[in-house]
Amino acid sequence: QVVFALNQTLLQQESLRAGSFQIPYTTEDLIKHYSCGDLSSIIFNHDTSQVPNFINATLPAHERITAQEIDSYFRQELIYKRNERMGRRVKDLLEEYPDKSFFFAFGAGHFMGNNTVIDVLRREGYEVEHTPAGHAI
Repeated sequence: QVVFALNQTLLQQESLRAGSFQIPYTTEDLIKHYSCGDLSSIIFNHDTSQVPNFINATLPAHERITAQEIDSYFRQELIYKRNERMGRRVKDLLEEYPDKSFFFAFGAGHFMGNNTVIDVLRREGYEVEHTPAGHAI
């Protein structure tokens, strides 16, 4: 699986360089949507937006199964479990010190896709509000 993932990543990078493959959105698109608090945008609704996508229709059936297994593993281990841990840490601090104020800063990856840190906290009963850039907290 590791060799397959490395080969697919290299093929995608070669295709990007050759111009035969393009990412459907730019870094500027990501920044704009993130800054506007548009976390439900189509760009951010992909579970695998933070990891390479190995699944494509041109793969033979046995390789497609490998790609799906890797994609599932990445989604579970690198995205869902990470966000669960981060969300629980926030929850635990808030509950341990209910009279204190906190400021939490996370990288954008913690807010992209499904099962984000925000989703974890909302499932725990917390209300989470977006504060747009330039607005006082």
